[in-house]
Amino acid sequence: MLSQYQHIQVSVDGSKEADLAFSKAAAIAKRNHATLDILHVVDTRSFQNVSSFDTAMVEQVSNDAKKRLEEYVDRAKKAGIENVKYDIEFGSPKTIIAHDFPSKNNIDLIIVGATGLNAVERLLIGSITEYVTRTANCDVLVCRTKEVQDALSEE
Repeated sequence: MLSQYQHIQVSVDGSKEADLAFSKAAAIAKRNHATLDILHVVDTRSFQNVSSFDTAMVEQVSNDAKKRLEEYVDRAKKAGIENVKYDIEFGSPKTIIAHDFPSKNNIDLIIVGATGLNAVERLLIGSITEYVTRTANCDVLVCRTKEVQDALSEE
């Protein structure tokens, strides 16, 4: 039985796995005529250890994320996805990706990469992907890197 997803969330962090997740999310959104929400979460815990914390640093991180997300939106629109938007959130990636954002946006499918950008952090605080798959209230698709293909080109 195939689900007809209407509100798809893909979480991106700049990693190759996240890019693969985006490609698969875009293909699924296109096939289902669904809304595609591209989400980037700025982990505010990473700023707690910076002794000279200033707003310029947060602004730079936000501007970099915005530029990357606008490129994803362009790719999605060129692929024929009509309803696409992006969001930048601040806080704990685990709870925002698994609970906060999906509940606010009526998400029925979350797509994430198998691993994220920071392997050392994953060992210390646990896998965001593992947490999302275990606790999310909707379906979760985990994209692996073994078969790296552009899912949009399959259409």
